[in-house]
Amino acid sequence: MNKLELRERTKIATWADATRLIASPDFEGDVNFLFKIIEDNTTIPVILTDDDGIVKGSRNLDSSGYNGNNFMRYKIKTMELENEPIEIEYIVGQKIKIYYENSRLLNQLRIYPYFQLGIIALFLMISYFAFSYSRRSEQNKVWAGMSKETAHQLGTPISSLIGWVDYLKEGDYSVPSNIIDEINHDLERLNLITERFSKIGSEPSLSIYKLYDVLNESISYINSRTSDKVSITIKDLEKLDKILVSVNKPLFAWVIENLCKNAVDAMDGEGRIWFEVFEDDSNFIFIDVHDTGKGIATNKQKTIFKPGYTTKKRGWGLGLSLAKRIIENYHEGKIYVKSSDLGVGTIIRIELLKL
Repeated sequence: MNKLELRERTKIATWADATRLIASPDFEGDVNFLFKIIEDNTTIPVILTDDDGIVKGSRNLDSSGYNGNNFMRYKIKTMELENEPIEIEYIVGQKIKIYYENSRLLNQLRIYPYFQLGIIALFLMISYFAFSYSRRSEQNKVWAGMSKETAHQLGTPISSLIGWVDYLKEGDYSVPSNIIDEINHDLERLNLITERFSKIGSEPSLSIYKLYDVLNESISYINSRTSDKVSITIKDLEKLDKILVSVNKPLFAWVIENLCKNAVDAMDGEGRIWFEVFEDDSNFIFIDVHDTGKGIATNKQKTIFKPGYTTKKRGWGLGLSLAKRIIENYHEGKIYVKSSDLGVGTIIRIELLKL
């Protein structure tokens, strides 16, 4: 671009010399050759003015739709900003200034690299989204396949265990009834887990429930299986009885349980977890899960929902990833870290659509 611009300036300088020589009374050369030099400029816009700034001539200007004088004044200003004018002595004692601007070709060539980079960027962006979509589709197939296989593998031993429990009930084995009840309770739990995995691998159906019933059932289950040093509560219970949500109960309960278990681990088995629910003018219901755990560093707050992320020595790092999938893919909601302070605690927010 710089070389082409220099060539155009040299061309205008030659054009200016030809103009000066034609006007010189001492010129004895080939006038036709000089006129040919001037006429050969068919691309570079040029304006000639005298010492008083009065326009004496112009070339390659498109002034259609403009007032002549205003257009010339405007073009002289823009040309002066773009290129330093060339001054020549036209007649003894009289000087003219030659204003010019870059040709359309040069201006187009200046823009072309940016246009080309834009095309490359667009191509890269399309490629990135195509790759991301392909990767997500592959992950979805893995999730679905793994879930269906897990549900299938659990189904056989559960059916067998149910048969053995019936056998113990009917036989004279003097097994205490409370033990039979506890085994049945655990079998119901295993059936629920199997149902959850089977729903991950297919499109789950949503039903309308009171939010209080959904939360309280999950929290009661977690409370009965955690240390007395951990307190799990719900604020403003009276409000929840009036709020209805459309959820798949087994899967949504799985989300609540995962959040509580992660909070308990973050608190090292001692602290408080409380749920707070509220609404605003938007189309969402907000469920905030507070804990008094270690907190999450800012640069990790999005990473915790990715498969494989875990801070525990044992664990697959799939709990929060499953929670995100259940809320966003199946319930068209959102789940994210609302805020977190190291050494103070974390608030994870769930957003569900209002009915």
